[in-house]
Amino acid sequence: MKNRQKIPGFIAPCLWSYNIKELNLKADKELIITQVLNYGDEKRIKWLYSVYTEKDIREIVRHPRRGLWFERVLNFWEIMLKIRIPRKIREKAIFRLQPQFLSRK
Repeated sequence: MKNRQKIPGFIAPCLWSYNIKELNLKADKELIITQVLNYGDEKRIKWLYSVYTEKDIREIVRHPRRGLWFERVLNFWEIMLKIRIPRKIREKAIFRLQPQFLSRK
């Protein structure tokens, strides 16, 4: 994290199911980065990069949380950050409305 600040109101649409006043930039870093990368526009992404280092952001993308990522968004950030996420981890990270049964192969 680069500096201490609060989450501004214009970030709230990315964190629509959370009370941004209760979120902590350090403790909730993974959630904030994931949500802003998934839902943010250019202004919100710039804010994200002003608060967190590229190393922080790369680490969150490299180790995506299960079921939180839109497939196209994760594809984009893998390309932009030049990251390769293992296939099994990537598949588990993708948000799906209908559960998919993965083979055990």
